Amino acid sequence: MPELPEVETTRRGLAPHVEGRRIQVVTLRRPDLRWPIPPEVARDLPGQRIQAVRRRAKYLLMDTEAGSALLHLGMSGSLRVLPATTPVTAHDHVDIALDDEHGNAGRVLRFNDPRRFGSLLWQPPGEVHPLLQGLGPEPLSDAFDGDYLFDLSRGRKAPVKTFLMDQAVVVGVGNIYAAESLFRAGISPLRAAGKVSRERYVALAGAVKEILAYAITRGGTTLRDFLSPDGAPGYFEQELSAYGRAGEPCPRCGRPMKQANIGQRTTVWCGHCQR
Repeated sequence: MPELPEVETTRRGLAPHVEGRRIQVVTLRRPDLRWPIPPEVARDLPGQRIQAVRRRAKYLLMDTEAGSALLHLGMSGSLRVLPATTPVTAHDHVDIALDDEHGNAGRVLRFNDPRRFGSLLWQPPGEVHPLLQGLGPEPLSDAFDGDYLFDLSRGRKAPVKTFLMDQAVVVGVGNIYAAESLFRAGISPLRAAGKVSRERYVALAGAVKEILAYAITRGGTTLRDFLSPDGAPGYFEQELSAYGRAGEPCPRCGRPMKQANIGQRTTVWCGHCQR
């Protein structure tokens, strides 16, 4: 599933092409994706100007005066800005037709999702959708730092990797980037969250910020189904230090990387460099 850098890459790719454009028509080729598509999407969006494209956790919000379309890419979804004449393929489920700078028919924002685990929902003005309630801070924000992690982790017996991937703790740090951040900070993913010192949480928060920021500049991590809005894959996968490298030499010490399941997620780490 695309993680935060992939979603942020998508947001940055879309924003210049859709912000300020007026929506002409919304075409739904099926009534649902992961969940039913609310009627407001097709009823209230046409005629509205897109004020901004935002990201919250792994969700994209397309803001208008009438409300916000809330999109999730799921495991295989992609959003592309295409010429309106581009032929529709089997898994192109949604088209949002946009005007051009002269108010004429321009391009379409097309949502393609072969597995249909993505979603297109609705957030009324002034409200927060239930899926976005109770979320922790953004990892690249000032609210997320080592002191925050240390204070929140006291008394927690769950593994620190599980703690870091808890969306109520911090949003958008999925399996790949949790593994990479713990490796960079030298912390074993098996260590109880409440047993990690403040100093080490400072290092971990710094690692999360550095790795996510760098991954965004590199276009995210190439997963099997992920493509950025311009059709180019991400490149960060080539630089992973831990994720997916079980049995391979540790980039630091050369010892074989270990693997285990933590919270039903495959976890790879170095038993020598991460304590």
